[in-house]
Amino acid sequence: MPGREYDKVLDLAADQFGYVTTAQARARGVKSDTLRKMAERGTLERVSWGVYRLPTFPSSLYAEYMEASLWPAGGAPGVISHESALTVRGLSDINPSAVHITVPMDFRIRRGVPAHLVVHHAELSDDEVAVFEGIPTTTVRRTIEDCHRAHLGPALLRQALDDAQREGHLNPNEVTELKRQILPGPKQGTSQ
Repeated sequence: MPGREYDKVLDLAADQFGYVTTAQARARGVKSDTLRKMAERGTLERVSWGVYRLPTFPSSLYAEYMEASLWPAGGAPGVISHESALTVRGLSDINPSAVHITVPMDFRIRRGVPAHLVVHHAELSDDEVAVFEGIPTTTVRRTIEDCHRAHLGPALLRQALDDAQREGHLNPNEVTELKRQILPGPKQGTSQ
């Protein structure tokens, strides 16, 4: 029968699609060695350095994004960004092959980045980060601006803007402003 340590881990993992970091567990009084022993017994699964998952949690559409946001483990959490932030919110038909996260500029990666992650470095202000389905993501505006800087095609950017307006993430004035800033205008000699 699981004990108090398991209950603490379960409590943490409940709001994170079954995931927990060693730093979070340590903050609740659960030692790293206890997590390792739970993993040896199969109570937990070690998914990456410093990140564990309770295998009894059902899979979720958002689980891979939660895992990615926790991957930095000891430092600041990763913020789902770029094409992945569009996907999480269902904006545009984009289907990235990796999960994009943004970490602070001074975050140093001291281990290999898993093949399914793309790590970006940027300083995000509080008003550029939102929580969506419990997962830290860049705001829709910041996401679209990041995608533009990363050279996402104009058709997908236009679709993301239209979807964002339709879903109420951006108002018509914001969409018009962003379209003017990031989308190519009509070519000389053509009409629109």
